[in-house]
Amino acid sequence: MTRKSLIRIAALGSLLLLLGAFGFQYIGGLAPCKLCLWQRWPHGVAVVLGGIGLLVGWSIVPRLGALAALTTAALGLYHTGVERAWWQGPTSCTGSGSGMSGLTGEQLLSTEAAPNVVMCDQVAWQMWGLSMASWNAIASLLLAMVWIAALRAGPEPKLKF
Repeated sequence: MTRKSLIRIAALGSLLLLLGAFGFQYIGGLAPCKLCLWQRWPHGVAVVLGGIGLLVGWSIVPRLGALAALTTAALGLYHTGVERAWWQGPTSCTGSGSGMSGLTGEQLLSTEAAPNVVMCDQVAWQMWGLSMASWNAIASLLLAMVWIAALRAGPEPKLKF
């Protein structure tokens, strides 16, 4: 498989994961927590890198794409650990945190402007015992392997006339 084909697959994979996350949010009504949002950014970077790699063909693109995929995989693994109480997550979005400490008593008791804090240590959705964060980590590791395969594929052959 050519480098461009592999870059196309990797970038499309990140795009599909992002679209899935937005679908769960806007169609499924599952608001993302802080860690969920952090996991989206590297996928966005990978999509942009894929576009650059397809248009310009810079050899650094697969390296950066693999780094983006590994970053979101690491965030997904970290988030999985927070959900399973293997370690403490950010204090602003975990059960023992103080994410509402900046609110006054009146704001906390108000039903008109109730704070919308999505907890990072609560699993909103799971399939086969794995949360969205876990599935993102697995998919992102697979995408990292595709980016690495693109790096190993070498540059596109030059046509000689």
